[in-house]
Amino acid sequence: MISKTEASRRVEELRELIRRHDYLYYVLDSPEITDLEYDALMRELAALEREFPELASPDSPTMRVGGEPLAAFSKVRHSLPMLSLTNAFDAEELLGFDRRVRSALGRERVAYMVEPKIDGLSVAMTYESGVFRLGATRGDGEVGEDVTQNLRTVRSVPLVLSEPLSLAPVLEVRGEVYLGKREFQQLNEERRASGEPLFANPRNAAAGSLRQLDPRVTARRPLDCFVYEIRRVEGLSVGTQAEALEILARSGFRVCREARLCQSIDEVLWLIKEWEKRRPSLDYDIDGLVIKVNDLPDQAKLGFTSKSPRGAVAFKFGAEEAVTRVVDIIVQVGRTGAVTPTAILEPVFVAGSTVSRATLHNEDIIRAKDIRVGDSVVIRKAGDVIPEIVRVLPERRPQSAREFRMPKKCPECGADVVRLPGEAVYRCQGISCPAQLRESIIHFASRGAMDIDGLGPSRVDQLLAAGLVGDVADLYGLTAGQVAALERMGDRSAQKLVAAIQASKSRPLSRLIYALGIRHVGERTAQDLARAFGTMDALAQADRDRLLSVPEVGPVVADSILSFFKQEQNVMLINKLRNYGVGMSQEEELPAGGPLEGKVVVFTGALERMGRKQAEELVVSMGGKASSSVSSRTDLVVAGPGAGSKLARARELGIPIMSEQEFFDTYVKNPNTVQ
Repeated sequence: MISKTEASRRVEELRELIRRHDYLYYVLDSPEITDLEYDALMRELAALEREFPELASPDSPTMRVGGEPLAAFSKVRHSLPMLSLTNAFDAEELLGFDRRVRSALGRERVAYMVEPKIDGLSVAMTYESGVFRLGATRGDGEVGEDVTQNLRTVRSVPLVLSEPLSLAPVLEVRGEVYLGKREFQQLNEERRASGEPLFANPRNAAAGSLRQLDPRVTARRPLDCFVYEIRRVEGLSVGTQAEALEILARSGFRVCREARLCQSIDEVLWLIKEWEKRRPSLDYDIDGLVIKVNDLPDQAKLGFTSKSPRGAVAFKFGAEEAVTRVVDIIVQVGRTGAVTPTAILEPVFVAGSTVSRATLHNEDIIRAKDIRVGDSVVIRKAGDVIPEIVRVLPERRPQSAREFRMPKKCPECGADVVRLPGEAVYRCQGISCPAQLRESIIHFASRGAMDIDGLGPSRVDQLLAAGLVGDVADLYGLTAGQVAALERMGDRSAQKLVAAIQASKSRPLSRLIYALGIRHVGERTAQDLARAFGTMDALAQADRDRLLSVPEVGPVVADSILSFFKQEQNVMLINKLRNYGVGMSQEEELPAGGPLEGKVVVFTGALERMGRKQAEELVVSMGGKASSSVSSRTDLVVAGPGAGSKLARARELGIPIMSEQEFFDTYVKNPNTVQ
């Protein structure tokens, strides 16, 4: 049996040993012991902490395994704003930056520290007397999220500092959490094997890993962290950025050893050319270089704009490119019915990940770039994220290369694929298309449409997974027994949902028109159509001229409505809804004789007494029409604080303008009822 005194002494000895070996392995990349020997030290420490719980400490290396899951991340207000950098994309912009710096400092030459711009997630970490206390994401620069528990699991983040920074009562540093290229590939291979969705790139993987509510998940991800800035420190004076990096490294932080001090902007430009050559050989992704005035008092003298420090700039590299071959061009149907061509590529590694497909956006782009199946093409990642084809290599085009033609029928449901006037995108016209079904049901049940309480996205997913609905009309055939069989759905909840679905049958025609999801038909247009036609049948049979006679219905909206009702499956769906008892006529009488009868009202700027939608509903309740744009047909503009172009247009046209208070005083009989 070991005594508590001996255990305490051995625990401190083990912690110091493990911290030293962590530093050697994760910071200096020069381990002195094997993994087996390291694991033995960790096991011994964990066993002693279990036997003597009073010796446990939040800064112990054993805490890196992750604690209990969090309910949510709490917010952290940064002690100093975490600013972003101004970008430069070429030598001319960098020379301009240098001229401004030298002019402001009154110098002929300025020394710059040049550091790789790691493509990861920015964090701020606070230490008190050398012990890690708080870690936060950048967030919006003013307020971030508390990710302290998760940062404790990152092995290159020291939990206890060495001298000289261990002597500082308070220290705050800024760093970048990232995932190396090899680690990213391994993580995605593991996710592919387990059937999980793959991360798009290392940055997304790092951000997703650090923002896990369960720190144990973060602990299993091979995250790393470079620290590159002392944001504030008490009891220590630091004169240059080069000195700051050296002090950070001596104190236990991992800093980028690739940073270089340049004595002039000419040296910086030469170094950029060297970096562009060696960028692909790095173990981690960078999207540029950060150029900082080396002298920290000079940085302070230069100051800040509202968003960026004047003493630093980010030089962004051009997108990394690669050559591959187009194996095929397929189409995919999106949630709005958009039929998008996608190139299937021979897999190629570019900018941190393997790319095997690239969106081609629309047929016009394919024609403009003359992309054919079988072509060799140059690809890159737009913003180093989204794969795109830059150009074709026509000299490599084989005789067997073939042109792409957009299908006339939807590959998912067989409905017509149509390109409406004025649009570049082709769209499937089938409302019951499987590719669109989930989103169409969510829209159908939304508050502005049929307003089915309790039928949100997660419930829709359950209904689809159980095979209970094949279109929106199937909702009305659901029984309480079927719904109760869904996971986390009791009998009472099932009865409430079915009752809410049945109650929606009596919604006004305008709600149903909007719920059908006809392209370009929003809530206001649906109200205009319901008022003009009165029944669904009359709307379905209307010709183009009749549709154009409805206020606010232009050629694009009219053509969209005509195209919708030409589709047999859409007509069948409406008949199916009718058979279930869904109302097909405008039974709701629109108010007549109200104080705003026949008037068109536009709201602009901020409203203080009510939301915009509530204000527009109020206008309709008084017999008027709410519009989003000011025209010669507008009768009244209600302007709140921040009103801009609409207010100016109203003045140009001589349209009456009121404040929100004047509007209430004039038209609302009992303003106190509107909150």
